[in-house]
Amino acid sequence: MTSKGTPPSPSLLLLFVLVLLGLFSSPCSSSSGLSRSNFPKNFVFGTAASAYQVEGMASKDGRGPSIWDTFIKQPGREPNNASGEVSVDQYHKYKDDLDLMAKLNFDAYRFSISWPRIFPNGTGKVNWKGVAYYNRLINYMLKKGITPYPNLNHYDLPQALQDRYKGWLSHEVVKDFADYADFCFKTFGDRVKNWQTFNEPRVVAALGYDNGFFAPGRCSKAFGNCTEGDSSTEPYIVAHNLILSHAAAVQRYRQKYQAKQQGRIGILLDFVWYEPLTRSKADNYAAQRARDFHIGWFLHPLVYGEYPKTMQNIVGKRLPKFSGDEVKMVKGSFDFVGINQYTAYYMYDAKQQNATNLGYQQDWDCGFAYERNGVPIGPRAHSDWLYMVPWGLYKAVSYIKERYGNPEVILAENGMDQAGNLTLPAVLEDTVRINYYASYLEALRRAMAEGANVSGYFQWTFVDNFEWRLGYTSRFGIVYVDFHTLKRYPKKSAEWFRRLQQRN
Repeated sequence: MTSKGTPPSPSLLLLFVLVLLGLFSSPCSSSSGLSRSNFPKNFVFGTAASAYQVEGMASKDGRGPSIWDTFIKQPGREPNNASGEVSVDQYHKYKDDLDLMAKLNFDAYRFSISWPRIFPNGTGKVNWKGVAYYNRLINYMLKKGITPYPNLNHYDLPQALQDRYKGWLSHEVVKDFADYADFCFKTFGDRVKNWQTFNEPRVVAALGYDNGFFAPGRCSKAFGNCTEGDSSTEPYIVAHNLILSHAAAVQRYRQKYQAKQQGRIGILLDFVWYEPLTRSKADNYAAQRARDFHIGWFLHPLVYGEYPKTMQNIVGKRLPKFSGDEVKMVKGSFDFVGINQYTAYYMYDAKQQNATNLGYQQDWDCGFAYERNGVPIGPRAHSDWLYMVPWGLYKAVSYIKERYGNPEVILAENGMDQAGNLTLPAVLEDTVRINYYASYLEALRRAMAEGANVSGYFQWTFVDNFEWRLGYTSRFGIVYVDFHTLKRYPKKSAEWFRRLQQRN
């Protein structure tokens, strides 16, 4: 997840004032009374990661290239020309990582399966070495008492499909994704009971095709450094095909596997909370537009069978339509929904300056603000998009409860990062991260006490890893990794989770 804005960093003085005021409390006060017993008996505490960010072996053991392998080969695109070729080598070190997860009392691991590791060409010939790796991973998880929550796609579309028919821009991808999902259900479904189709499809559509910041790097010239693309139409076409791909995979699962395997299936959606900057009607409408163009873009069709009316009215003919049969397939195509929630922003009504150039972000007619009356919305983490705003999580979860019929939700990602150049032993003293998790879990508990149907919480992420366009300059892990030796060192936040998650 990456914000389109470049928010200013709050001053040290202001952070000090916030601490004094108790707005961002100390580890002791923020975590007092917080334990597993504060959550329902079957509530799942998990950790999350993705294949390209942790596995390594990106061009070995039969794996084909993904669009990210291709995208980051352009010199200068990554800090220090980083890649996921080795990352933290979980492909070989998965037992060490899972042993540590078990020691820290995690119930579940939300990982992703690399499509090009299973089908190097996207379709056709199976890479059985890749299949064997995921069998080893799943079997060892079960041996350690950790429940697998595999996600079928986390940004890494096979490059072969991008070359063959422009990937997500083509309707052909719907069948190919469903076939890939079908293979995974058949191969791993005897042991997997919690499936997810996509992680953050909105990010794929918006950052991949509106501003070109993510793979495959397509956009109109007005909005990014791209050689091809159309920000006015391509994000919407891609999102449409992603929704249809998700629904087609769910249809396969329900028709062929669910009754026998007794599992369930969902999707993972990112959701920044958008708060009106002022109490004006215009800013309230702006914040709602932002929510509709963000979470509503994907969740509204899955719940109601159509895009939000706001989007229909603004985007008009550029917004694809679902056929009658597609509505039947899309509507209700989830057993649970995962919400990735990190931060919140203020929104205000604003006609975009580039009004002559149409694009997804331009269509919002919104401005982003990161402070109100000189006070930041929250302290900032290392990433310029990530402000620590626990009440944003409370409002996001409550919003889904109220607007979308209170579906079963898992908090599928939540976390914060430190600078990548921090070294031992100072980096292990991550009390700010403990504050973050404690305050966000308290906000989640409050939303649940008011009736939100939340069944699990997954922190992001377990080990420091390859952080997309930030490479290795950002550390989200609760376990420090020395990127030279790949040795793991649990941070103070890891011990905090161990205590939080221990059972009586």
